[in-house]
Amino acid sequence: MMADQLRVGFAQIAPEWLQREATLEKMVHYAREAGKQEASLLTFGEALLPGYPFWLELTDGARFNAKTQKEIHALYLQQAIQVEAGHLAPLQKIAREYAMALVLGTMERAPDRGGHSLYCSLVYIDPQGAIRNVHRKLMPTYEERLVWSPGDGHGLRTFPLGAFTLGALNCWENWMPLPRAALYGLGEDLHVALWPGNVRNTELLTRVLAQEGRSYVISVSGLMRKEDIPASVPHADLMLAQAPPFMANGGSCIANPDGSWLIAPVEGVETLQIAIIDHARVREERQNFDPVGHYSRPDVTRLQVNRERQATVSFSDAPGLKETWNH
Repeated sequence: MMADQLRVGFAQIAPEWLQREATLEKMVHYAREAGKQEASLLTFGEALLPGYPFWLELTDGARFNAKTQKEIHALYLQQAIQVEAGHLAPLQKIAREYAMALVLGTMERAPDRGGHSLYCSLVYIDPQGAIRNVHRKLMPTYEERLVWSPGDGHGLRTFPLGAFTLGALNCWENWMPLPRAALYGLGEDLHVALWPGNVRNTELLTRVLAQEGRSYVISVSGLMRKEDIPASVPHADLMLAQAPPFMANGGSCIANPDGSWLIAPVEGVETLQIAIIDHARVREERQNFDPVGHYSRPDVTRLQVNRERQATVSFSDAPGLKETWNH
């Protein structure tokens, strides 16, 4: 393959819903298949591990202090991932084995925020298997705010991948002009937009992002069907009584830097799709428009970004102090 080219793809799959280990096993399977096809980058949808909170609109999720919601939420917390606990090690191993980068959506139970709140976090694993970025979604959308906490700007970063510079955002963050501008300013020319799923989210915005950024854009979605609700989940009977055939119908796709389709939205099926992208196409489209280069006016408008990881508590201990009590 030429130096300008990269083999990239998406795995549009349903989770083993609210089951971390089983979902991980499924993701590893798809990652291995992509590795066998010599992919350099594989992407998975938003909150796929261990699943998006589809129960909220099926079970009166906004009812305050409801035992139903507490019981489901307790399971969600239990099945969320902690990077520090090594939960992503199986995917890191696959990345190393095939020298393949991974972008995936997770529910993160963040110990640096006490360990009992959830963040919708996208994780970047590099081709050496190292976790290079954990970006916590800046603002949960609508009913997501009932279960997810607001993130911060710490993960607004880009990474080199072959001839490209890779960046990613979660779901409706892709509608937010300023986070997009932050990634453009870092040289992004391969953008990954993670979605829980649905063609309505991807069929228009993917092409807009590609034309605005003059970049390749991978919109990767999950899938969720009524039959994907396991009977073991608390109050599954209530969910099944209200669930439509599809809660997320996919819509994963890839757009070229001119906004045309490389892979048009794929609806309603689990699938692994691999395509070749060419950096020369980025350079061609930047000839007449570069959003933070020759077509920008930093003397008129500029963006300031805070990338500090937000925390509630900071500690300053006296030098040499030895604790003699038990915790």
